[in-house]
Order: sequence, then structure tokens, then C-alpha cells
Amino acid sequence: MAFARQIFEVPLPSGLLRLGERTLLMGVLNVNRDSFYGASRVSSMSEAVEKSHRIQQEGADLLDVGGESTRPGAEPVPLHDELDRVLPVVEALRGKLRIPISIDTYKAEVARRAVEAGAEVINDISAGRFDPEMIPTVARLGVPLILMHLRGEPKTMQHLPRSSDILREVITELGESSTRAQKAGVHRDRILIDPGIGFGKSLDDNLTLLKHLPDLAGLSHPIVVGSSRKGFTGPDRPPEERLFATAATVAAAILHGAHVVRVHDVSAMREVARMADSILLERRLD
Repeated sequence: MAFARQIFEVPLPSGLLRLGERTLLMGVLNVNRDSFYGASRVSSMSEAVEKSHRIQQEGADLLDVGGESTRPGAEPVPLHDELDRVLPVVEALRGKLRIPISIDTYKAEVARRAVEAGAEVINDISAGRFDPEMIPTVARLGVPLILMHLRGEPKTMQHLPRSSDILREVITELGESSTRAQKAGVHRDRILIDPGIGFGKSLDDNLTLLKHLPDLAGLSHPIVVGSSRKGFTGPDRPPEERLFATAATVAAAILHGAHVVRVHDVSAMREVARMADSILLERRLD
């Protein structure tokens, strides 16, 4: 049975982000050389700017810029390297895009300087656990924060023992992360949550989270889901061959209440989202 999404209004420095009336697409821009899906990477400023405009043109509602791969087994990137990768891109795009820029980082200094350069959302895979200054920094900046659930850390997360109850673990820990952020001064209406598909989860865990996504609605925050081309969508296939399986997971996430889907293939997933929204909301295609 399709899930009825809650409606949220998330304040941004540039205005309001209204969530729930339709699914928003977050397009991925990886400014690094080792993200798991090669087509999402850029290696030069001109390429980054050109791709960002293309992502917007294809129908993205947000642009998520990341300078560090967090794929399974990934090594941490030094602070100065991450800053060198993402800050010039954010600065070059400031005032040039119609859509907000999100910065994908778990480092408080990267978050602070990216927001000063024009980013409007912080997307932290660690939900503030990796850097104790992240939550206070976001509170001072007054921007929205995406709290993602992560088991372990990227380098070792796929070697952890399986969770005995992944759904309960995700709901409990995201609730605790939200409470911790609010106590530190992050306004409740600026918090989004992400179950962390693929981050320390087994294939079965990922399927469970997608099926039971409505249970996360009890936390009363907008839900972000990133399943795009991840290993569970095609364990026997390379990322380049996981488009159709990704489409199925995106549709499932939307029908179970996701407000934002983080995707590599904006144009294709825009069509998936339009159809899924039409089913969810019982209305004709726009």
C-alpha cells in the first residue's frame, strides 16, 4: 500500500524548500577520482561546472557536491585535499545555479567554508559522529542538515557483523542523532534523515529498509534515500549496468514516503519520480 507523505517546509538561506508535494531529486557531483561509479566523477573545474549545469537542466532540485568517496573500503581524505576539491567548485557555481547546493562532508571545517562559499545544505554520512564540531557548526550556520545512518566507517563498514534488527537500529539511532542535534541548537525544521542504504548494511538489510521506510516517518523529519547504482541493486553487475534496478529502488522509496532521492542519473530518475508520484498522489502525470 502506498504511503501518504508528510509535508515539510525546510528553511534555506535563499528561501523555503517545500517537501512532500512531489519527490525532489538530488543530483550527485563527485569531485574526486575514486567514487564507485565512474560517470559521476569530475576531474577539472570546467568539467565540474559544466556537469553541474547539466544536472540542473536534467531536472535536479538540489546539487550534492562531494570531495571524498565514501564507498566501501574508501580511505579518508585529508582536510586540505577535500577543501581544495570542493571549495573552488562551490565558489564557481555561486549565483549561477537556480537550485541549492548541498555539501557532502562529515568535516565541520569543510561544511563551514562551503556554506560561506554558497552551499545551503550539509549532508553528513556520519550524522555528526565523526567530527564533534560538526553539529555545533551547523547550528551556528543555520542551514539544513541531513543526518544519515552509518554502521562503522566507510573503510570497514561492510565487514561488520550483521545487525540483529536493522530497522530498529536505524530508527533508534537516527532518533538519537536528531535529539542530539536539536540540543546543540539545530532547529528541528532544518533536520532531514537518511537510512543510509548501503552503508554497513547487507543486501537483505537494504531491502528491509526500503520496504519498511514508512516506519521512519514516525521520527517526523523529511526522508532522504540514496540507493542509486549501489551494490545491492546488482551484486553480479558493475555499477554501469544497474540503471533499471536503481529505477525500481527509487520508485519503491517514493511509494514508501521518501521526500528526496539522491541519484546519479537525473534525467532518467526524473521520469521514474514523476510516475511514482502520480501513483502515490493518485493524480495524472503533469
